[in-house]
Amino acid sequence: EHPQLSVRILRTAMLWKSVLPVALIVLGIHDCNFKFIEIDKNDNDFVMSMEHVLFHFNENQNDDFAYKFLRVRRSLRKKYTQKYLVDLEMGRTLCGKYDEDIDNCPLQEGPGEKKVRCTYIVETRVWVTEFTILNSTCVQT
Repeated sequence: EHPQLSVRILRTAMLWKSVLPVALIVLGIHDCNFKFIEIDKNDNDFVMSMEHVLFHFNENQNDDFAYKFLRVRRSLRKKYTQKYLVDLEMGRTLCGKYDEDIDNCPLQEGPGEKKVRCTYIVETRVWVTEFTILNSTCVQT
């Protein structure tokens, strides 16, 4: 037997026993950090973010008419952040985009009817009333 070899193997095994759990924790945190999780569509921070999304959408439309939410298909939040990913549908209303009560405005029907489906990623800092659209994609349906 080689006592030096046994000591070296024992030291290596002890090193792996101490390094491996730390490595797994770091990898686990890194992996979890990028996952989106389902959230309640009535969450106050999410609702405020969606109001900003609607405002942003209407502001950037070359259209005098306002759009309003028809349906939030999916609402997600990135773990450990205030970044939201939302899949939603909106419809064109009879109201102008600067009117007060767009939520209660009827949708256009017939030739003026338009609906869009959008995916937005928005970062929210509600404590300072700051909303940043990180990405958006909309298609007419």
